[in-house]
Amino acid sequence: MKYRIYNKILNPFIYFLKNESSSGIVLLICSIIAIVIANSSFAESYEGILHTYATIGYKQFSLSMSVLHWINDGLMAIFFLVVGMEIKREMVIGELKSFKRTILPISAAVGGMIVPAIIYSLFNYGKVTITGWGIPMATDIAFALGILSLVGKKAPKGIVVFLTALAIVDDLGAIIVIAIFYTNQIIWSAFFSGLFILFILILANRFNVRYKSVYIILGIILWICLLKSGIHSTIAGVLLGMTLPIGKNANEFNKSILSRFEHVLSPWSSFVIMPIFALANAGIEIDINSFSTTIFSPVSLGIIFGLFIGKQIGIFGVSYILVKFKIAKLPAKVTKKHLYGASVLGGIGFTMSIFVSSLSFSDIDTLSLAKTSIMIASILAAIVGSIIFKILEFRKTSR
Repeated sequence: MKYRIYNKILNPFIYFLKNESSSGIVLLICSIIAIVIANSSFAESYEGILHTYATIGYKQFSLSMSVLHWINDGLMAIFFLVVGMEIKREMVIGELKSFKRTILPISAAVGGMIVPAIIYSLFNYGKVTITGWGIPMATDIAFALGILSLVGKKAPKGIVVFLTALAIVDDLGAIIVIAIFYTNQIIWSAFFSGLFILFILILANRFNVRYKSVYIILGIILWICLLKSGIHSTIAGVLLGMTLPIGKNANEFNKSILSRFEHVLSPWSSFVIMPIFALANAGIEIDINSFSTTIFSPVSLGIIFGLFIGKQIGIFGVSYILVKFKIAKLPAKVTKKHLYGASVLGGIGFTMSIFVSSLSFSDIDTLSLAKTSIMIASILAAIVGSIIFKILEFRKTSR
């Protein structure tokens, strides 16, 4: 009986881990393809496709946006829906349920968001580019877990759970930052309409409405309301994910609407939506001649130091203090060296960082520079993190 319950709780986590780990490799391939295209003779066609307008609907009941905006505002809403469902699952029946067990990754995630934001702000203080302070705050869970699964095959499960919980809290923090600080003018009529739809979703959850179509239709209406309101429409995905019925335990979860939605949408998010996002947003034109000068600009230095150094200081520093003063305990078989390796991998900030950079800068050159800096910092974090876990693995096997 205990074994069956254990499996019911652990299996969704393992399923999620496998998807995120392997999708990191797909993301990497799509990012390389996008960079190659952006620096080839197909660059003009690539940009032309992304900025082609597409209309859905009829006359006044239609939405018209560029392909790039449909990807970033539309498809990414589904990605955020999956994130919202993951956060709710972990909070109700998973790794974030017990505060005592999660105080370490939660505190580490907060430290890993605050320190990079401060570092970026110091480099860009008094400049218009200060708006990019949210860029180095995020950890890309797919890439981070993908690297860990490739190089840390014998790493203790505790460090995998720690990194996963940290990245989920990190995503939640990024979502809050986007909602509060990266919203411009609010159209209040659309905003209050969205609140009304959210209230209906909460009632549907409260009364355990089991019709999937109800949540799908209300979710689409909520997305349109937020899109029209000026608040970034992807927040609708998170709100929908958090309002889906989940049940109170593992048995109820497996029969819940959230479980069914997550089972269907997670593979699509990992292997279709995120790769499309990478293809559309990772296409950076690299100018070798000006590279040495632009890389030392405040934006670039703020992002690189924020992600690669700031994440290490924030994640490992907070974790070390909590463990040192016995406020939190290290997971089973996890050492401080494992913790440091995970803090380095936390500097991989691809998907969410690029997403925030697109909200921070309207200038194409600054946006391209930000994306390049994210790539450099993420590659550095991936290489150094890989080396650390390989060394730890080698020492373990050589004993």
